[in-house]
Amino acid sequence: MAQAVWGYDSDNGPEQWHKNYPIAKGRHQSPIEINNKEVHYDPSLLPWFASYDPGAAKTILNNGKTCRVVFDDSFDRSVLRGGPLPGVYRLRQLHFHWGSSDDHGSEHVVNGVRYAGELHLLHWNPKYSNYLDAVRRTDGIAALAIFLQVGETPKPEMKRILEEINAIKTKGKEAPFPNFDPSILFPKSRDYWTYHGSFTTPPCEECITWIILRDPIIVSSDQMAKLRSLSKNAENEPNLPLVDNWRPTQPRYFRMVSASFL
Repeated sequence: MAQAVWGYDSDNGPEQWHKNYPIAKGRHQSPIEINNKEVHYDPSLLPWFASYDPGAAKTILNNGKTCRVVFDDSFDRSVLRGGPLPGVYRLRQLHFHWGSSDDHGSEHVVNGVRYAGELHLLHWNPKYSNYLDAVRRTDGIAALAIFLQVGETPKPEMKRILEEINAIKTKGKEAPFPNFDPSILFPKSRDYWTYHGSFTTPPCEECITWIILRDPIIVSSDQMAKLRSLSKNAENEPNLPLVDNWRPTQPRYFRMVSASFL
């Protein structure tokens, strides 16, 4: 069947996704709310490490759903390891979720708090032959999630991505994005929560080990406005701001959320 058109509007948004993608109603869906009361500290959780090769960064694009940076994943040149992961995972892409104003936009919610945005770095397990094979496996994907919090001392490292926004204003636009090491975006603390979940966009496959960093990175209100200046329509169509590209939280069911910190 033709790929169903999904989005974030009432007619094609998260409440409708399960009609074309039944797993969206599964029991390991993401995002979830992380509540201190329900999290358990796991002293056996290891620290995680990212070793990213800046030369792996290829392009930045607007696909009408998000702003995405794509990396070369043809060999183990940019990898995530440690933490809850059984081995090395290859970086494939990063992208953002944001709101229509600074008081919401993140997908995961921490103790009732929604952040202004959320950055996802997606990695796949190269013990599988390719990315499409990995998304079919419960241990196929590792997602590192970093919250964006609006504050007075924004992280200068975000500039590099936002400088390119003008080149990808409309859906379908892509621009070269060479020589970028996304680890410059990490907060100081490596503390994290982890649980097993899914992609937060269709088909919502339940293949993701989530590593959610406790500390947000600080962005400015202007930087968030820059993301909202993207259009979810193509150049020859009316300008429709790309905003509120986040999925609401899903039931946790029986899943455990573990913390690497007390």
